[in-house]
Amino acid sequence: MREGNHQTNVASKQVIDQVTKQAKLAQVASRKLALLTSEQKNAALRAIKEQLLADQAYILTENKQDVDKAIESGQLTSLIDRLSLTPERITALPDSLEDLAALADPIGETTAEWVQKDGLAIRSVRVPLGVVGMIYEARPNVTVDAAAISLKTGNAVVLRGSASTTRSNLALVKSIQTALQNLGLPHEAVQYLATTDRAAVDVMCSLHGIIDVIIPRGGASLINRVVKNSIVPVIETGVGNCHIFIDQSADSAMAKAIVQNAKLSRPAVCNALESLLIHQDFGHDQSAALLTSLLDAGVELRVCEGTMASHPELRDRFVLATEPDWHAEFLDTILAVKTVTNIDEALEHIATYGTKHSESILTEDQTQAERFLQAVDAAVVYHNASTRFTDGGEFGFGAEIGISTQKLHARGPMGLTTLTSIKYRVLGNGQTR
Repeated sequence: MREGNHQTNVASKQVIDQVTKQAKLAQVASRKLALLTSEQKNAALRAIKEQLLADQAYILTENKQDVDKAIESGQLTSLIDRLSLTPERITALPDSLEDLAALADPIGETTAEWVQKDGLAIRSVRVPLGVVGMIYEARPNVTVDAAAISLKTGNAVVLRGSASTTRSNLALVKSIQTALQNLGLPHEAVQYLATTDRAAVDVMCSLHGIIDVIIPRGGASLINRVVKNSIVPVIETGVGNCHIFIDQSADSAMAKAIVQNAKLSRPAVCNALESLLIHQDFGHDQSAALLTSLLDAGVELRVCEGTMASHPELRDRFVLATEPDWHAEFLDTILAVKTVTNIDEALEHIATYGTKHSESILTEDQTQAERFLQAVDAAVVYHNASTRFTDGGEFGFGAEIGISTQKLHARGPMGLTTLTSIKYRVLGNGQTR
C-alpha cells in the first residue's frame, strides 16, 4: 500500500513561503558547493558517516516512534519494512558513504574537446545540476543516499519525505547538517521540508528557476502527480512490475534459487519480482517444485487458468489471477504467475504489463537469451540473474538517487553522472565573428 491519496492540494501562504524559503537557501548553498574540491566533498561524506554512527541511538529512537505509529495505524507489513531502520541498516548507510567517497568525482571531467578552424578551443565539462528536489515515500535510507550523492556532485538538495517517516528523516538530516557545519561547509545545502501538508509537493513542482530538477520516488500516484503538475524538469523513477521468464531450457535449480531471491529477499522494494512467466515445456515436476517452494515460503500465488489446470494438485493453494494482478506492483509476498506457450507470448506479456524497470530471462539457450535482451524495453534486462541487482550499489555506483525508467537524460540506477550537466568552455585569442 502506498501512503495517502496523492490529490493536488491548495497550498496555504505559510506552506508556500516556507518551501520557497528553504529552496532559496539551498540555491544559495549550491553556488558554494559548486566551488568545492573533490577532497572537501569527500571529507564531508566521511564526516557525515562518523556523525551518523555517533547519533545512531537517537536516530533509532526517532525511527521507532515512526514505526510504532505505522503499526498502530494498521499499515501493511511491506510499508513498515520500508520505513524501519535497524542497527544493520544504520551501519550500511556509513558503508555506502565510504564507497561513494572512494569513487571518482565527475565534476570538472572533460567529456569532449576539440579545436575549430578559427583556433577556438572548445571543451565540454561536467558541472552540477544545481538544486535537486527529492520527493519520496517511506524509506528513510533515501534521505542519506539522496543527500550524499547530491553533495558528491556539488548539488544542493531539497528533501520531502512522507509523513510516516518525518521523525526519522529529521533525525538523519540533523546529523548530516551537523557534520557539514562542523567542517565549515554550507549546511543549508541539505534542506528537509518538515511540513506534512501534501501541498508542499505542488509548491516544489512550481519552483522553476530555483529547483533545477525534481526526482519523485514512490508509488504510481505520487510519480504521476509530479509528472503531471511539475513545471520543473522531472526525472521519472518507475514502479517496478518486474518479470522473470523461465524458458523451457532453464536450469531448474538455478531457476528456483533466482526466483526465491527475487521474490523473497526483500518483497517490499521496486526491484523485487512481481510476475513470473513459465514456459509450458519447462516441465511439470520442475514447475510444481518451484511453485510449491514459494507457497511453503508464504507467498500467495495468483495464477492464470493455464497454471491452475496444469497443477490440479496445487489448485486449493492457488488464487485465480484477475486482470489487475498482471499490472500490480504488490510490494508484498504475492506473486502473479502465468504459463506461456513460447518466448513470443512472454515478450508480448511484458510489453503489455511491464513498467520498463527490470526484466529477466532464465535459459540455457543463448539465442533465446539474446533475443530477450534485445527485444525487451526496460531500463535493465537480465540473463540468468535476479532482478534484485537493479541497484546503484550493486552496479558499483556507490549509491543511487533512484532508478529511472524514462529514456531521456538518465535510465536505470542513477549514480553520480546523472546529477550532472555539461558546460562548454571556449578559449580564444581574439576571435570575432
